[in-house]
Amino acid sequence: MIAALLLYAGISFTLFGQEDLSLKYAATIQAEDLEKHLNYLASDELEGRDTGEKGQKLAAEYLVDFYQKKGLAGPVDGSYLQPFELSSVRWEEVELKVGNRDLALNEDFVFIGDADMKKRVRTDLVFLGLSSEENLARVDVEGKLVGLWAIGSRAADAVRQVMDAGAEGVIIVTMEGQANFDRMANRYKNLSGRGRLGFDEPTEHRPVFMVSSEQMGQLFETPVEELKEAAKNNPGSIPAQKVKYRVQKDKEIVGTENVLAYLEGTDKSEEVLVISSHYDHVGINSQGEINNGADDDGSGTVSVMEIAEAFAKAAEDGNRPRRSVLFLNVTGEEKGLLGSEYYADNPVFPLENTVNNLNIDMVGRIDYEYQDAENQDYIYVIGSEMLSSQLKIINEYNNITYTNLILDYRYDAEDDPNRFYYRSDHYNFARHNIPVIFFFNGVHDDYHQPTDTVDKIEFDLMEKRARLIFHTAWDLANREHRTPVDGTNTRLDR
Repeated sequence: MIAALLLYAGISFTLFGQEDLSLKYAATIQAEDLEKHLNYLASDELEGRDTGEKGQKLAAEYLVDFYQKKGLAGPVDGSYLQPFELSSVRWEEVELKVGNRDLALNEDFVFIGDADMKKRVRTDLVFLGLSSEENLARVDVEGKLVGLWAIGSRAADAVRQVMDAGAEGVIIVTMEGQANFDRMANRYKNLSGRGRLGFDEPTEHRPVFMVSSEQMGQLFETPVEELKEAAKNNPGSIPAQKVKYRVQKDKEIVGTENVLAYLEGTDKSEEVLVISSHYDHVGINSQGEINNGADDDGSGTVSVMEIAEAFAKAAEDGNRPRRSVLFLNVTGEEKGLLGSEYYADNPVFPLENTVNNLNIDMVGRIDYEYQDAENQDYIYVIGSEMLSSQLKIINEYNNITYTNLILDYRYDAEDDPNRFYYRSDHYNFARHNIPVIFFFNGVHDDYHQPTDTVDKIEFDLMEKRARLIFHTAWDLANREHRTPVDGTNTRLDR
């Protein structure tokens, strides 16, 4: 079966000696070491590693010290840090009134757009539903606040299309269920005191208010199921409402930094494999509770550390990989993939020489789907055949040879409502046509909660997952030819 897979993809067999080395150095990735590092990174001392805050900077210091001791190089003019600035934006006043109802910020709605105005805006709220050309032809959105039903589609694209058609702003539904909305609203409530981070850009008048599906029904005084049906082909049947809103904004500059460690290769050193995780998390919530982020993404960060150590030990023994390897721990993922976006826009090594990105985000737990499974040795593999037909097969070959995990591809589905392909740092490599794999354990009840703690991590399983990623990385770093880009980013265009 292995030979058939390789022949099918036209992949060269790895040398037997390299296979032995892969096994030797993968064995250095140990559950007890993963646990030791995670006990610090997910401790209360680091206060949830919020971007730009003390805990994130302590985590960066810990990572730099580790990489330095392992003999890896700092590739940013000799430094391990890639610093950059973000803008911390606070909306000092956000008012939204529909009909006679005053809606409460971060309870009835969250503000996710951009605006700064001196006076209240009074206009009509009209229901468009789907942002299709057909619906835009049926509903006059010029100067109006527009109700959008964007479940299962790219919200940013829908908003852009409606604003370009002349809308004043948007009220949008992006997820089913009040519980999902409440979780999102609580997150924005936690952010409100510290400000929302992003790159410093001129203010755009794009006021976007997000509500739950149930709330949208109440705003239009229409049952949710009727709204969903009208969204497709009859939005004009939903009566318009009077609306009034005001948004005021303030901002300050915040410094943060990516952490990079580099191992130079031998005969193919100009080509670079990137192994990434994000080391930030969401900090302290509005009740003063620390979100330790043991799984998200402490688990991925310590996995990168252990994989880096395995490569460093190989180099120390005279078994340096053919290609160079960049170990990239990014900041600002929780704020919108900001650290990886900054690296992709300001790469230390040319993106055309970046052969692959293996991204590790949440690999320490067992999710809802596998809680009661007889075999829980699984990992979700996302995006592995999007851009290169060979990458998926290379990963499968190494899994069959070494780790025998269940490789679950369910989140590669074109209609995956979770849209995980867009939701971690690999996305910022994929958008530059760099073949990626996103390794992920799925979500659980402790996702973005103070209960995401070290005691719930499955370290033996995380060890096996990290070893698979090392084997795949070792293969990619040592094979004769880089994986060809023979696919397209069709999903990125949706």
